[in-house]
Amino acid sequence: MTDAPSRRTMILTAAGAACAGVAAAQEKVLGPPPHKKGPKVFLDYDQVELDAAYDQTVYEPDIDQFADRLKADSDVVRQHLGNPQRITYGKREKEKLDLYKARGPNAPIFIFIHGGRWRVADAHGYGFPAENFVRHGVHYVAPDFDWVQDVGGDLGVLVSQVRHAIAWVYKNAASFGGDKNKIYISGHSSGGHLAGVVLTTPWKDLGLPEDTVKGAVLLSGIYDLKAVRISNRSSYVKIDDAAENAYSPQRHIDKLHVPIVVMYGTNETPEFQRQSREFAAAVKAAGKPIEIIVAQKYVHMESVESLANPYGLAGAAALKMMGIAP
Repeated sequence: MTDAPSRRTMILTAAGAACAGVAAAQEKVLGPPPHKKGPKVFLDYDQVELDAAYDQTVYEPDIDQFADRLKADSDVVRQHLGNPQRITYGKREKEKLDLYKARGPNAPIFIFIHGGRWRVADAHGYGFPAENFVRHGVHYVAPDFDWVQDVGGDLGVLVSQVRHAIAWVYKNAASFGGDKNKIYISGHSSGGHLAGVVLTTPWKDLGLPEDTVKGAVLLSGIYDLKAVRISNRSSYVKIDDAAENAYSPQRHIDKLHVPIVVMYGTNETPEFQRQSREFAAAVKAAGKPIEIIVAQKYVHMESVESLANPYGLAGAAALKMMGIAP
């Protein structure tokens, strides 16, 4: 006859079941919520799926915690390097940039355009990559620009601001020991989109040479606005036909003249993966210099985090582009 389970066994079994229940309750299902499939609105997506594909929180639930950690890392970097110079590049309140200076004359310049769905974040929170560049003899610049909801949803304002920030850097490089002929840019997420648009800039209209920017590292960006226009981002970004065409870098590949690195993570939303793949494929098909880095198991924020590490995927790619060994 089998003995009845001991009191200890029953307690442990009950505790284990309770823990399993809590874990199951806490487990987050990544991707769109369970729903009845609706009409297709783009590719094979229905509206719920498309909205989810442009919302990183659905695929990376701890993204806000990750962003807070990068802000804390930026504070640590400022403890090492000191506070950046805060410089005005335009007339609007937000038109200022952070400059982390490297030592030595005629140093290269790396300009980083932050992400945040065009509607949050600032340069102060993206100081964390500065140490990697400054320690390698490169000035690190992070411009601020308006949040799109504060300018009536007009992406054109942000594009113009970023272009003018880069123009300011070019025209004033000598004043801080920078080499205007060695300007490189990067951007992440919506900042990757803005950086992509920057690469299609008719610089002559701003009195600058067409090769003002010498190369770019684009991290988890957006390169065509068609799907964005019909996603839930349209609640705060106003995209008409003209804006969709003007600010979709993939439609202006003929204007790309510099080497580009495109990076994305395999654990990002399906749309951020597709955008990077298709943009890189189109650039390659046009015979333009392009390298694509597929970051295995990376979520959205991990690509930009790696910019701070000279041996990280993005950090190493940026230094290599500038001809600098880590």
